[in-house]
Amino acid sequence: MLTIGVEEEYLLIDPVTGVPVTRAARVQAAAGLQPALAGDEVQRELSQAQLEVATPVCHTLDEVGGHLLRLRHTLAQAAESCGTRLAATGSAPFTDRLTIPLTPTPRYRRMRRQAGALADEQLTNGMHVHVGVPDRDAGITVLDALRPWLPVLTALAANSPLWRGRDTGFASWRTVVFNRWPVAGPPPYFADAEDYDRRIRRLVDTGLVDDTGQLYWHARLSERYPTVEIRAMDVQLRVDEAVLLTGLVRALAEHALAHPPGEPDPPEYLRAIAWHAARRGATGLLYDPLADRIRSAREVTDGLMTLLKGPLHETGDQQRAVRLLDQLHRDGNGAARQRRELQRGGRTGLIDMIASETVGTG
Repeated sequence: MLTIGVEEEYLLIDPVTGVPVTRAARVQAAAGLQPALAGDEVQRELSQAQLEVATPVCHTLDEVGGHLLRLRHTLAQAAESCGTRLAATGSAPFTDRLTIPLTPTPRYRRMRRQAGALADEQLTNGMHVHVGVPDRDAGITVLDALRPWLPVLTALAANSPLWRGRDTGFASWRTVVFNRWPVAGPPPYFADAEDYDRRIRRLVDTGLVDDTGQLYWHARLSERYPTVEIRAMDVQLRVDEAVLLTGLVRALAEHALAHPPGEPDPPEYLRAIAWHAARRGATGLLYDPLADRIRSAREVTDGLMTLLKGPLHETGDQQRAVRLLDQLHRDGNGAARQRRELQRGGRTGLIDMIASETVGTG
């Protein structure tokens, strides 16, 4: 059974207006005083209105869900004590005319000098799933096999339809924002770990990117851990949705190691598929890697569940995955629910819904 770990990024928003607020340092300090939190579990992000958490290494989805609930509740309590609310949304739905300051680290200051407005607009939050692999060559096998499935994960996880007070027309606007960085989008096909290391070393050595942390592909090998890091997904409104996606990612990795990928899809094809997934989300038509055509989202996930029946059964996650996927199709993913709540309850209703679902009370 492959190990798993999850990183989540959150926004801090004003309880009334919903705009991002510059209180990350205060909230992190307040959270650090609570016994439920270890010192290194909460980190600063690019913006001073964002925080990131990381679970320990987990072996089961129950562990993942338990840690995420603990981390979210602890941070939400700290946020409330600082006059703000924790929001697990993939993009800032509302902003004002003021730019949110960046976290004053040398790396983030350098990114601001290099990217200007792009860094200022990086008010987006992702969910990153780490899957432990035996070695880097096994990691490349997983990375290559995941390429056609990453857009499906993007679509299921879409939770960033709103930006600056308006509907973007995309279910995952975060995907579009991140794709503006120089090394982003679907990862290339790699022959092996040596090929991967040689190509990323060239990007860094030539100065095209500062470091491997600026490889913003939808999936990559982690430089810090013996894992494949899947970054194609928006942060999820609900913990159980994060648990579902984590289970699907691990099952895809297990399947890849047992059935290495065949002929790679061309990069222009995958880029078009990824754009389509970000646009439509899980409510419309998706590209089906098994059928090599556009089908309904339900048909695509039915095929995915059939493909992953063996790995999900081996980890004991099959029934949970089926139930949570049915719930996602019934209720809609985060993007669908944000749009529905904005139409029904307006700005106030949306702010309340995001904050309450973040901690599991919505």
